[in-house]
Amino acid sequence: MTDPATDRAVLTRARRVVVKVGTGVVARADGRLALGRMGALVEQIRALQDDGREVLLVSSGAVGLGAERLGLERRPQSIVDRQACAAAGQSSLMAFYDSLFGRLGGRCAQVLLTEDDFQVRHRYVHLAATLSRLLALGVVPVINENDTVSTVELALTGPTVFGDNDRLSALVASGLAADLLVLLTDVDGVYDRPPTEPGAARVSTWQGAPVRLGSGSSLGRGGMGAKLTAAQVGASAGVHVVVAGGTSPDVLPRILAGHDVGTWFPATDRPSSKRRWLALATAPAGRLVVNAGARQALVGGKASLLQPGVVAVDGDFEAGAIVSICAEDGTEVARGRCDRDADALRADLAGGVSGRGKALVHRDQVVILAHEPADAEETP
Repeated sequence: MTDPATDRAVLTRARRVVVKVGTGVVARADGRLALGRMGALVEQIRALQDDGREVLLVSSGAVGLGAERLGLERRPQSIVDRQACAAAGQSSLMAFYDSLFGRLGGRCAQVLLTEDDFQVRHRYVHLAATLSRLLALGVVPVINENDTVSTVELALTGPTVFGDNDRLSALVASGLAADLLVLLTDVDGVYDRPPTEPGAARVSTWQGAPVRLGSGSSLGRGGMGAKLTAAQVGASAGVHVVVAGGTSPDVLPRILAGHDVGTWFPATDRPSSKRRWLALATAPAGRLVVNAGARQALVGGKASLLQPGVVAVDGDFEAGAIVSICAEDGTEVARGRCDRDADALRADLAGGVSGRGKALVHRDQVVILAHEPADAEETP
Protein backbone atom coordinates (compact mmCIF):
# COMPACT_ATOMS: atom_id res chain seq x y z
CA MET A 1 0.00 0.00 0.00
CA THR A 2 1.41 3.39 -1.01
CA ASP A 3 1.72 6.40 1.27
CA PRO A 4 -0.34 9.32 -0.15
CA ALA A 5 2.29 11.73 1.19
CA THR A 6 5.00 10.16 -0.99
CA ASP A 7 3.07 8.69 -3.94
CA ARG A 8 3.38 11.00 -6.94
CA ALA A 9 0.80 9.06 -8.93
CA VAL A 10 -1.64 11.77 -7.88
CA LEU A 11 0.17 14.16 -10.24
CA THR A 12 -0.77 12.06 -13.27
CA ARG A 13 -4.40 13.10 -12.72
CA ALA A 14 -3.69 16.85 -12.86
CA ARG A 15 -5.86 18.47 -15.53
CA ARG A 16 -5.20 22.19 -14.92
CA VAL A 17 -1.51 23.07 -14.66
CA VAL A 18 0.25 26.37 -13.99
CA VAL A 19 3.88 26.50 -15.17
CA LYS A 20 6.15 29.27 -13.87
CA VAL A 21 9.45 29.69 -15.69
CA GLY A 22 12.25 31.74 -14.14
CA THR A 23 14.66 34.17 -15.73
CA GLY A 24 17.49 31.65 -15.45
CA VAL A 25 15.53 29.37 -17.80
CA VAL A 26 14.27 31.82 -20.44
CA ALA A 27 17.49 33.87 -20.58
CA ARG A 28 21.16 33.07 -21.01
CA ALA A 29 23.86 34.45 -18.74
CA ASP A 30 24.32 37.43 -21.10
CA GLY A 31 20.61 38.34 -20.87
CA ARG A 32 19.66 37.16 -24.35
CA LEU A 33 16.79 34.73 -24.92
CA ALA A 34 17.65 31.06 -24.48
CA LEU A 35 15.95 30.13 -27.73
CA GLY A 36 16.42 26.38 -27.50
CA ARG A 37 15.13 26.12 -23.93
CA MET A 38 12.10 28.29 -24.70
CA GLY A 39 11.30 26.24 -27.76
CA ALA A 40 11.54 23.01 -25.78
CA LEU A 41 9.30 24.46 -23.05
CA VAL A 42 6.58 25.41 -25.54
CA GLU A 43 6.79 21.98 -27.16
CA GLN A 44 6.23 20.37 -23.76
CA ILE A 45 3.27 22.65 -23.04
CA ARG A 46 1.71 21.79 -26.39
CA ALA A 47 2.19 18.09 -25.60
CA LEU A 48 0.32 18.58 -22.32
CA GLN A 49 -2.50 20.30 -24.21
CA ASP A 50 -2.66 17.44 -26.70
CA ASP A 51 -3.03 15.15 -23.68
CA GLY A 52 -6.18 17.04 -22.67
CA ARG A 53 -4.64 19.28 -20.00
CA GLU A 54 -5.12 23.02 -19.55
CA VAL A 55 -1.91 25.03 -19.11
CA LEU A 56 -1.19 28.57 -17.89
CA LEU A 57 2.33 29.97 -18.23
CA VAL A 58 3.79 32.55 -15.83
CA SER A 59 7.01 33.81 -17.36
CA SER A 60 9.80 35.93 -15.92
CA GLY A 61 12.52 37.54 -18.01
CA ALA A 62 11.05 40.83 -19.28
CA VAL A 63 13.29 43.18 -17.26
CA GLY A 64 16.48 41.30 -18.10
CA LEU A 65 15.59 41.08 -21.79
CA GLY A 66 14.67 44.76 -21.84
CA ALA A 67 18.03 45.71 -20.35
CA GLU A 68 19.73 43.83 -23.17
CA ARG A 69 17.51 45.44 -25.82
CA LEU A 70 18.17 48.92 -24.45
CA GLY A 71 21.91 48.36 -24.39
CA LEU A 72 22.36 48.59 -20.61
CA GLU A 73 25.60 46.98 -19.46
CA ARG A 74 24.24 45.87 -16.07
CA ARG A 75 20.86 45.12 -14.55
CA PRO A 76 18.99 48.38 -13.83
CA GLN A 77 18.87 49.53 -10.21
CA SER A 78 16.29 52.34 -10.17
CA ILE A 79 12.55 51.67 -10.38
CA VAL A 80 12.06 53.88 -13.43
CA ASP A 81 14.87 52.09 -15.31
CA ARG A 82 13.37 48.72 -14.40
CA GLN A 83 9.97 49.87 -15.64
CA ALA A 84 11.53 51.03 -18.91
CA CYS A 85 13.29 47.68 -19.28
CA ALA A 86 10.05 45.84 -18.53
CA ALA A 87 8.27 47.78 -21.28
CA ALA A 88 10.99 47.00 -23.81
CA GLY A 89 11.49 43.40 -22.74
CA GLN A 90 7.86 42.34 -22.40
CA SER A 91 7.16 42.92 -26.08
CA SER A 92 10.15 40.78 -27.11
CA LEU A 93 9.24 38.03 -24.69
CA MET A 94 5.61 37.90 -25.80
CA ALA A 95 6.43 38.11 -29.51
CA PHE A 96 8.70 35.12 -29.21
CA TYR A 97 6.15 33.05 -27.28
CA ASP A 98 3.49 33.97 -29.85
CA SER A 99 5.76 32.83 -32.67
CA LEU A 100 6.64 29.55 -30.95
CA PHE A 101 3.05 28.62 -30.12
CA GLY A 102 1.94 29.59 -33.64
CA ARG A 103 4.54 27.36 -35.27
CA LEU A 104 3.31 24.42 -33.20
CA GLY A 105 -0.36 25.01 -33.99
CA GLY A 106 -1.16 26.60 -30.66
CA ARG A 107 -2.36 29.99 -29.42
CA CYS A 108 -1.35 32.16 -26.50
CA ALA A 109 -2.58 35.41 -24.96
CA GLN A 110 -0.74 38.00 -22.90
CA VAL A 111 -2.12 38.74 -19.41
CA LEU A 112 -0.41 41.51 -17.39
CA LEU A 113 -1.51 41.86 -13.77
CA THR A 114 -1.19 44.29 -10.88
CA GLU A 115 -1.81 43.80 -7.16
CA ASP A 116 -5.30 45.31 -7.42
CA ASP A 117 -6.32 42.44 -9.68
CA PHE A 118 -5.92 40.20 -6.62
CA GLN A 119 -6.76 42.47 -3.69
CA VAL A 120 -10.08 43.80 -5.05
CA ARG A 121 -12.49 40.89 -4.77
CA HIS A 122 -14.64 41.60 -7.87
CA ARG A 123 -11.52 42.04 -10.03
CA TYR A 124 -10.14 38.76 -8.67
CA VAL A 125 -13.38 37.00 -9.64
CA HIS A 126 -13.40 38.56 -13.13
CA LEU A 127 -9.73 37.65 -13.63
CA ALA A 128 -10.48 34.01 -12.82
CA ALA A 129 -13.42 34.05 -15.25
CA THR A 130 -11.30 35.52 -18.06
CA LEU A 131 -8.48 33.02 -17.57
CA SER A 132 -10.99 30.15 -17.43
CA ARG A 133 -12.52 31.31 -20.72
CA LEU A 134 -9.11 31.45 -22.41
CA LEU A 135 -8.41 27.91 -21.25
CA ALA A 136 -11.79 26.74 -22.55
CA LEU A 137 -10.85 28.19 -25.95
CA GLY A 138 -7.60 26.21 -25.96
CA VAL A 139 -5.43 29.30 -25.42
CA VAL A 140 -2.38 29.38 -23.13
CA PRO A 141 -2.42 32.56 -21.02
CA VAL A 142 1.13 33.96 -20.71
CA ILE A 143 1.09 35.86 -17.41
CA ASN A 144 3.42 38.42 -15.86
CA GLU A 145 3.17 41.34 -13.49
CA ASN A 146 2.59 44.64 -15.29
CA ASP A 147 5.93 46.10 -14.20
CA THR A 148 5.52 49.14 -16.44
CA VAL A 149 2.78 50.56 -14.18
CA SER A 150 3.22 48.56 -10.97
CA THR A 151 6.14 49.29 -8.64
CA VAL A 152 5.28 46.68 -6.01
CA GLU A 153 7.40 43.85 -7.38
CA LEU A 154 10.16 46.19 -8.45
CA ALA A 155 10.42 48.05 -5.15
CA LEU A 156 9.27 45.41 -2.66
CA THR A 157 8.27 47.92 -0.01
CA GLY A 158 5.26 47.92 2.29
CA PRO A 159 2.57 45.23 2.60
CA THR A 160 2.40 43.23 -0.57
CA VAL A 161 0.29 40.46 -2.10
CA PHE A 162 2.99 39.28 -4.47
CA GLY A 163 6.57 40.44 -4.67
CA ASP A 164 7.84 38.13 -7.40
CA ASN A 165 6.54 35.87 -10.15
CA ASP A 166 6.88 32.80 -7.93
CA ARG A 167 4.18 34.03 -5.53
CA LEU A 168 2.18 35.44 -8.45
CA SER A 169 2.07 31.97 -9.99
CA ALA A 170 0.89 30.49 -6.67
CA LEU A 171 -1.94 33.05 -6.49
CA VAL A 172 -2.95 32.30 -10.08
CA ALA A 173 -2.95 28.58 -9.33
CA SER A 174 -5.07 29.18 -6.22
CA GLY A 175 -7.53 31.49 -7.97
CA LEU A 176 -8.03 29.06 -10.84
CA ALA A 177 -8.25 26.02 -8.53
CA ALA A 178 -5.38 24.42 -10.46
CA ASP A 179 -4.36 20.85 -9.75
CA LEU A 180 -0.62 21.43 -10.14
CA LEU A 181 1.86 24.30 -10.06
CA VAL A 182 5.33 23.68 -11.52
CA LEU A 183 8.06 26.18 -10.59
CA LEU A 184 10.86 25.78 -13.14
CA THR A 185 14.24 27.17 -12.14
CA ASP A 186 17.94 26.69 -12.92
CA VAL A 187 18.32 24.15 -10.07
CA ASP A 188 16.78 20.66 -10.25
CA GLY A 189 14.84 21.01 -6.98
CA VAL A 190 15.16 22.08 -3.35
CA TYR A 191 18.32 20.90 -1.59
CA ASP A 192 18.93 20.48 2.11
CA ARG A 193 21.92 22.83 1.74
CA PRO A 194 23.42 24.83 -1.16
CA PRO A 195 23.78 22.26 -3.99
CA THR A 196 27.41 23.26 -4.59
CA GLU A 197 28.39 22.00 -1.12
CA PRO A 198 29.63 18.41 -0.66
CA GLY A 199 26.94 16.03 0.51
CA ALA A 200 24.03 18.24 -0.59
CA ALA A 201 20.93 16.15 -1.23
CA ARG A 202 17.80 16.95 -3.20
CA VAL A 203 14.60 16.91 -1.15
CA SER A 204 12.19 14.65 -3.05
CA THR A 205 9.04 15.31 -0.99
CA TRP A 206 8.75 18.43 1.16
CA GLN A 207 7.80 17.58 4.72
CA GLY A 208 8.80 20.82 6.44
CA ALA A 209 12.36 19.89 7.41
CA PRO A 210 14.68 22.92 7.67
CA VAL A 211 16.98 23.63 4.73
CA ARG A 212 19.93 25.97 4.37
CA LEU A 213 19.68 28.09 1.23
CA GLY A 214 22.43 29.64 -0.86
CA SER A 215 22.33 32.92 -2.75
CA GLY A 216 19.73 33.54 -5.47
CA SER A 217 20.23 33.60 -9.20
CA SER A 218 22.23 36.47 -10.63
CA LEU A 219 19.59 36.99 -13.31
CA GLY A 220 16.34 36.58 -11.42
CA ARG A 221 14.93 38.17 -8.28
CA GLY A 222 13.13 35.44 -6.46
CA GLY A 223 15.76 32.89 -5.50
CA MET A 224 15.00 29.56 -3.84
CA GLY A 225 13.59 31.24 -0.72
CA ALA A 226 10.85 32.84 -2.82
CA LYS A 227 10.10 29.48 -4.44
CA LEU A 228 9.77 27.80 -1.06
CA THR A 229 7.32 30.47 0.07
CA ALA A 230 5.31 30.25 -3.16
CA ALA A 231 5.25 26.45 -2.99
CA GLN A 232 3.89 26.52 0.55
CA VAL A 233 1.28 29.11 -0.47
CA GLY A 234 0.15 26.91 -3.33
CA ALA A 235 0.07 23.72 -1.27
CA SER A 236 -1.97 25.44 1.47
CA ALA A 237 -4.52 26.38 -1.20
CA GLY A 238 -4.98 22.74 -2.24
CA VAL A 239 -2.58 22.82 -5.21
CA HIS A 240 0.21 20.27 -5.66
CA VAL A 241 3.53 22.06 -6.32
CA VAL A 242 6.77 20.80 -7.85
CA VAL A 243 10.00 22.83 -7.91
CA ALA A 244 12.20 21.46 -10.70
CA GLY A 245 14.96 22.26 -13.16
CA GLY A 246 13.70 24.01 -16.27
CA THR A 247 16.74 23.01 -18.31
CA SER A 248 16.14 19.26 -17.87
CA PRO A 249 14.83 17.45 -20.97
CA ASP A 250 11.09 16.72 -20.97
CA VAL A 251 10.74 17.92 -17.38
CA LEU A 252 7.00 18.65 -17.64
CA PRO A 253 5.94 15.26 -19.12
CA ARG A 254 8.07 13.46 -16.53
CA ILE A 255 6.47 15.39 -13.66
CA LEU A 256 2.99 14.66 -15.02
CA ALA A 257 3.94 10.99 -15.37
CA GLY A 258 4.63 10.85 -11.62
CA HIS A 259 8.42 10.50 -11.89
CA ASP A 260 10.70 11.53 -9.01
CA VAL A 261 11.62 14.90 -10.50
CA GLY A 262 12.41 18.00 -8.45
CA THR A 263 10.81 18.60 -5.06
CA TRP A 264 7.11 17.85 -4.56
CA PHE A 265 4.99 19.84 -2.10
CA PRO A 266 1.82 17.77 -1.55
CA ALA A 267 -1.45 19.73 -1.49
CA THR A 268 -3.47 20.12 1.69
CA ASP A 269 -7.27 20.21 1.78
CA ARG A 270 -8.56 22.97 -0.51
CA PRO A 271 -10.46 25.81 1.23
CA SER A 272 -13.36 27.63 -0.42
CA SER A 273 -12.71 30.25 -3.10
CA LYS A 274 -13.52 33.13 -0.76
CA ARG A 275 -11.29 31.79 1.99
CA ARG A 276 -8.44 31.23 -0.49
CA TRP A 277 -8.79 34.87 -1.50
CA LEU A 278 -8.84 36.09 2.10
CA ALA A 279 -5.81 34.03 3.09
CA LEU A 280 -3.59 34.43 0.04
CA ALA A 281 -4.63 37.28 -2.23
CA THR A 282 -5.05 40.15 0.22
CA ALA A 283 -2.61 42.53 1.87
CA PRO A 284 -4.20 43.40 5.24
CA ALA A 285 -4.90 47.09 5.81
CA GLY A 286 -4.45 46.80 9.57
CA ARG A 287 -4.30 44.50 12.56
CA LEU A 288 -6.60 43.52 15.42
CA VAL A 289 -4.86 42.08 18.48
CA VAL A 290 -7.14 39.71 20.40
CA ASN A 291 -7.04 38.09 23.82
CA ALA A 292 -6.74 34.36 24.48
CA GLY A 293 -10.50 33.87 24.78
CA ALA A 294 -11.19 35.47 21.41
CA ARG A 295 -8.44 33.42 19.80
CA GLN A 296 -9.89 30.20 21.18
CA ALA A 297 -13.40 31.14 20.04
CA LEU A 298 -12.15 31.90 16.53
CA VAL A 299 -9.84 28.93 16.03
CA GLY A 300 -11.48 26.30 18.20
CA GLY A 301 -15.11 27.33 18.07
CA LYS A 302 -15.29 28.81 14.57
CA ALA A 303 -17.07 31.83 16.06
CA SER A 304 -17.26 35.44 14.88
CA LEU A 305 -14.87 37.96 16.41
CA LEU A 306 -16.70 40.19 18.90
CA GLN A 307 -15.48 43.59 20.03
CA PRO A 308 -14.79 42.63 23.69
CA GLY A 309 -12.07 40.23 22.49
CA VAL A 310 -10.00 43.01 20.86
CA VAL A 311 -7.21 44.48 23.02
CA ALA A 312 -5.42 46.67 20.44
CA VAL A 313 -5.89 48.10 16.94
CA ASP A 314 -3.00 48.83 14.56
CA GLY A 315 -3.17 50.73 11.28
CA ASP A 316 -5.70 53.00 9.61
CA PHE A 317 -8.48 51.26 7.74
CA GLU A 318 -12.07 51.80 6.72
CA ALA A 319 -15.05 49.61 7.53
CA GLY A 320 -15.05 46.60 5.20
CA ALA A 321 -11.24 46.38 4.98
CA ILE A 322 -9.33 43.11 5.26
CA VAL A 323 -7.38 42.92 8.53
CA SER A 324 -5.02 40.51 10.25
CA ILE A 325 -6.26 39.04 13.52
CA CYS A 326 -3.27 38.41 15.78
CA ALA A 327 -2.69 36.87 19.19
CA GLU A 328 -1.00 38.96 21.86
CA ASP A 329 2.33 37.26 21.04
CA GLY A 330 2.10 38.62 17.48
CA THR A 331 1.08 35.37 15.74
CA GLU A 332 -1.39 35.95 12.90
CA VAL A 333 -4.18 33.49 13.68
CA ALA A 334 -6.80 34.64 11.16
CA ARG A 335 -7.65 37.16 8.48
CA GLY A 336 -11.04 38.63 7.68
CA ARG A 337 -13.24 41.57 6.74
CA CYS A 338 -13.77 44.03 9.60
CA ASP A 339 -17.15 45.77 9.77
CA ARG A 340 -15.87 48.84 11.67
CA ASP A 341 -13.15 51.37 10.91
CA ALA A 342 -9.95 51.68 12.93
CA ASP A 343 -10.69 55.11 14.44
CA ALA A 344 -14.07 53.98 15.83
CA LEU A 345 -12.54 50.85 17.32
CA ARG A 346 -9.73 52.79 18.97
CA ALA A 347 -12.20 55.31 20.37
CA ASP A 348 -14.27 52.49 21.89
CA LEU A 349 -11.17 50.90 23.41
CA ALA A 350 -10.05 54.22 24.89
CA GLY A 351 -13.53 54.92 26.29
CA GLY A 352 -14.12 51.46 27.65
CA VAL A 353 -17.07 50.83 25.30
CA SER A 354 -17.45 47.08 24.92
CA GLY A 355 -19.80 46.87 21.95
CA ARG A 356 -20.92 43.53 23.37
CA GLY A 357 -22.78 41.31 20.95
CA LYS A 358 -21.59 43.13 17.81
CA ALA A 359 -19.54 41.01 15.42
CA LEU A 360 -16.51 42.90 14.12
CA VAL A 361 -15.50 40.05 11.80
CA HIS A 362 -18.27 37.59 10.98
CA ARG A 363 -17.36 33.90 10.90
CA ASP A 364 -18.41 33.73 7.23
CA GLN A 365 -15.85 36.47 6.42
CA VAL A 366 -12.81 34.99 8.18
CA VAL A 367 -10.16 32.40 7.36
CA ILE A 368 -8.13 30.67 10.09
CA LEU A 369 -4.36 30.74 9.54
CA ALA A 370 -3.02 29.15 12.75
CA HIS A 371 -3.94 26.20 14.92
CA GLU A 372 -5.35 26.46 18.41
CA PRO A 373 -2.66 26.58 21.13
CA ALA A 374 -1.77 23.15 22.50
CA ASP A 375 -2.86 24.11 26.04
CA ALA A 376 -6.23 25.51 24.98
CA GLU A 377 -9.32 23.63 25.99
CA GLU A 378 -11.85 22.47 23.42
CA THR A 379 -14.93 24.61 23.02
CA PRO A 380 -18.07 22.67 24.00
